[in-house]
Amino acid sequence: MSQNLVNAMADLEETALVKEVKALQAQGTPALEIIQKLQEGMNIVGKRYEEKEYYLSELIMSAEIFKEAATLLGGDLSAADSHSHGTFVMGTIYGDIHDIGKNIVTTVMSCNGFKVIDLGVDVATADYLKAIQEHKPQVVGISCLLTTAFDGMKECISAIEAAGLRKDLKILIGGGPCDQTTADYVGADAYCKTAQDAVEYSKKLLGIQ
Repeated sequence: MSQNLVNAMADLEETALVKEVKALQAQGTPALEIIQKLQEGMNIVGKRYEEKEYYLSELIMSAEIFKEAATLLGGDLSAADSHSHGTFVMGTIYGDIHDIGKNIVTTVMSCNGFKVIDLGVDVATADYLKAIQEHKPQVVGISCLLTTAFDGMKECISAIEAAGLRKDLKILIGGGPCDQTTADYVGADAYCKTAQDAVEYSKKLLGIQ
């Protein structure tokens, strides 16, 4: 596959990206392969943000462009998701309304064959508990871009365990200020730096190659 799609995503060239996605669709390129290339581009965006080459405005723009590409692939993604690997519940913890990272993770997980339940942002512990009871997920993702919300994640995970819902359930966290130390503090099973990390961890958990 051409590197053009990766470059267009990394350089935030929306017109070129849309053109490339449509061209790849016309060639019969699988939707999952296209999404993987878009994710490669998003990884570059993330690195540029960390290196202060990009700022928050570029980060927001990249998420919108990614979302537009995913919309173009809509029908193809539904077909790719017809055989679900498992259920993944995802939300941004209460006290935090950031959704860029969450939206990327839910899109990429869906593209990789998971049934995704997106709880949105500022999600209360009670809503996580309700979703786990209703949807019986194998994996739960909690996103957080504010250090002030770390205690909220810790409280939520403790409540999940206290409710007897932690058995056979893995909890992943992610977001700009998070790292493995954060995961240890809040009681999560793993920290995922990228959306692809979430996919790979979940697939490994479920024994999917």
